[in-house]
Amino acid sequence: MPGAFFCVAAALIEYFFGLGPALTVMLVGLVIADYLFVPPYANFTVLDHNDLMLGISYPSVTIFVICLIERLRRAQFRAELFASVAKSRYEMLLRADNSRALRRRTIDETHRLLRHLPHYHDTIILIQALDRKASLRADVALASGAAHVLPHTSAPGSRFSAVHPADIARLQNTLTPGSHRLRIKSGEHTYKPVDCVGERFTTHAGDFLVLRIED
Repeated sequence: MPGAFFCVAAALIEYFFGLGPALTVMLVGLVIADYLFVPPYANFTVLDHNDLMLGISYPSVTIFVICLIERLRRAQFRAELFASVAKSRYEMLLRADNSRALRRRTIDETHRLLRHLPHYHDTIILIQALDRKASLRADVALASGAAHVLPHTSAPGSRFSAVHPADIARLQNTLTPGSHRLRIKSGEHTYKPVDCVGERFTTHAGDFLVLRIED
């Protein structure tokens, strides 16, 4: 078949360069094959049976092969695109999971530090979380035997058990930044007014209010 070489060439061009160049090669190949390989050679003036067969069979077979390869290329492109999107989403989810795990660990470490910090500073009465991200859990029992439980967002200090029960009840609802006066036990049954200050500070784990005895 005179156009077999050009059919293979068009198929290769289609695979590597796409549909447009392949159709161009097919048309150029049709002209060259008819001019050089179909008798009478080097002559376009005579149209006979051989020219008609070449003009029908060669484009039909070549277009069929080109269309088949084009469909395969598009299917390959879609598969590569889906694989790329899936890989990208997996990497995004992995980064998000790692970020959440790191943030959760950091917040947990901050909470653990804030829960233990008041016990090592005599001037700190309590640390109160001010937003949902902060969550410090502590149960407090007063020395008098009456159990007063702070909200789950509070961490008491070592001096908290010496605070008057009425002041504890007031702190649960009205603790704000600024000056506060609390009654702290100074003897067996006596309480002494003490000036305290509430200071707000912000961390990556949330906003907190530290109530401490004023210097």
